[in-house]
Amino acid sequence: MTPLRIGIDARAAAEVPAGRGRYVRELLRALAKRDDPHRYLLYTRRGWDEPLDDRFSWRERDLPESVWHLHAAHAANGECDVFLATNSYVTPWFLRIRTVLVVHDLIPFQTNVRANRRAAIIERLTIRRALQRASLIVCDSYSTRRDLLRLWPSTESKSEVVQLAVSESFSHRRDQGTLEEVRSRHGLSKPFVLCVGTLEPRKNLVRVLDAYARLPERLRASHLLALVGPRGWEFDEILERAGALDERVKLLGHVPDDDLAALYALCDVFCYPSLYEGFGLPLLEAMSAGAPSITSNLSSLPEVGGDAVAYVDPTSVDEILAALVHLLDSPEEREALSVRARRNAAAFSWARTAEEVAGLLMAVGGRGRAS
Repeated sequence: MTPLRIGIDARAAAEVPAGRGRYVRELLRALAKRDDPHRYLLYTRRGWDEPLDDRFSWRERDLPESVWHLHAAHAANGECDVFLATNSYVTPWFLRIRTVLVVHDLIPFQTNVRANRRAAIIERLTIRRALQRASLIVCDSYSTRRDLLRLWPSTESKSEVVQLAVSESFSHRRDQGTLEEVRSRHGLSKPFVLCVGTLEPRKNLVRVLDAYARLPERLRASHLLALVGPRGWEFDEILERAGALDERVKLLGHVPDDDLAALYALCDVFCYPSLYEGFGLPLLEAMSAGAPSITSNLSSLPEVGGDAVAYVDPTSVDEILAALVHLLDSPEEREALSVRARRNAAAFSWARTAEEVAGLLMAVGGRGRAS
């Protein structure tokens, strides 16, 4: 195996708690476990406090984002054989080495999703040239690749799918004492339904709150609704609906991964009827922990859920409500889903993701410099 110098946009490791941050952190951990001779040059604004072996070196440039891309690309052109663009469509504009571009999702191009306005404008303006410059495009799901080919059919010959995974810590079974300590610390004095995700329109939390408000009183009286995730954009309606339900809704904000894993294990139902997902990491996290789950019947979520979750039309409050009532009233169904969820989640692993990504980087990096 010929050693390669592999550049990676690693900014998200330190800068993004969820989503793309999880992708970069877990990919780096999995690459570090591989026995290969490659050097990994990690370009970032600030380092990530994680011990990696001496094959990994950080290239820190604390610069404004618009300038960072130019400086990182210039450095990578001189010291790398291939570059993995994980977090932006801008860096590939300036790269003269072969580039593997990761397309996590195509949210700005979905008609029914109110994306972050600034991020959507930037992605719309920059993606076309990045796709042209890329030697290979890696999509997180078959759904995302279908969206990509619908918008840019010319990418078919150079696009691949590499599915994601979640940390093994989510599947670890915790003792009851640990679980109850987490429950108490977060003020969850009753059984609860759990939602996880940034408070923003795509996560469809307004409809979840409306469905929860319409639960039969016996179920609302016995179950709280816990929302985990930071505030994103256009969240006022979410907070208004939550406030109208008084103490029955718990807004927990961002929680550490250990607490999050415990919350997945504790909840009676995990509810994730997102309007669009490039992959849907929270669903796979919940499944790994054995949480009986409700999710959407669209985008990538059926790829992740398989036969181990309950599906709904995310635009229908009635369907979300019916699924909640059915599962909250059916401990046997919850147990059956829990068993299938753990089984299905075990088929996804970061070791496999890293192996596939590394294989693509080696194939692309071995071709020499881009034209």
